[in-house]
Amino acid sequence: MILIKKSKFDFLGLTDILNEHKGQGKKILLLSVNELKKKYKGAALGSVWAVIKPSFTLFILWFAFSIGIRASGNVNGFPRFIFMLTGYVPWFFISENIIGGSRCIRLNRQFVTKLSFPVSNIMTFTSFATLYVHLLLCVIMYVVLLCFGYGPSIYNLEFFYYCPMMFLFFLVLSWATAPLSAFSKDFENLVNSIITGLCWLSGIFWNTYEIENPVLKTLMYFNPINYFVNGYRKAFLYDQFIFDSNYTTETVVFFGELIVLIFVGSHYYKKLRKILPDIL
Repeated sequence: MILIKKSKFDFLGLTDILNEHKGQGKKILLLSVNELKKKYKGAALGSVWAVIKPSFTLFILWFAFSIGIRASGNVNGFPRFIFMLTGYVPWFFISENIIGGSRCIRLNRQFVTKLSFPVSNIMTFTSFATLYVHLLLCVIMYVVLLCFGYGPSIYNLEFFYYCPMMFLFFLVLSWATAPLSAFSKDFENLVNSIITGLCWLSGIFWNTYEIENPVLKTLMYFNPINYFVNGYRKAFLYDQFIFDSNYTTETVVFFGELIVLIFVGSHYYKKLRKILPDIL
């Protein structure tokens, strides 16, 4: 009876992924640093470009909405630049993780085809490489917010909930997207095609809580990107608790999506893992 239950659980692939990570912590961290260096190899400033690129975008946003387009006004009572800043920083991590996570197996095919390597670790060290940049951007964001008079606050500690949950969610997502992208180049192109649309649909530049249509407002609860963007604003702007009763629905929906994604992602990983060497 125990063996039957174990085989059913293994079918979902979660056991395989967890076993592949046992004793691999140090190796994953080293590979994540190497991944960051490899991405900017050949550039004089090296990995510094990982911070320069989004920082330059933030400067453009500040100049455009603080100097150039003053008529744009406030959003939800906050200067538009500040509002967009707290949405763009998590979005940059999310977009880099979605795109990088989907193509990470194809870009690191040597670990699949030539070595006996736990393939699920590829998604993990790729996500960690993105996380390092995100943490640096969060420091820059927080300094800017302090300069504008926002914080420090006890609510800022909510960052230590939203950031790990965001990392976990999009890591789990890559369990499915990375093998699928390795299997089909069309799937990778699809991911690249929808990323801009996700940006505009996820409240990066506008307040989703102001949607008047009740149906559309409910649908936004099913957008996990929206959950994290609003979460960062709760932590740094709104001064609202994570589990505020007014936002119970979106929290319940998020955890429901995360649980489903864990089993769906691990299932697709297990299903496609064995044929990846032949595909690549």
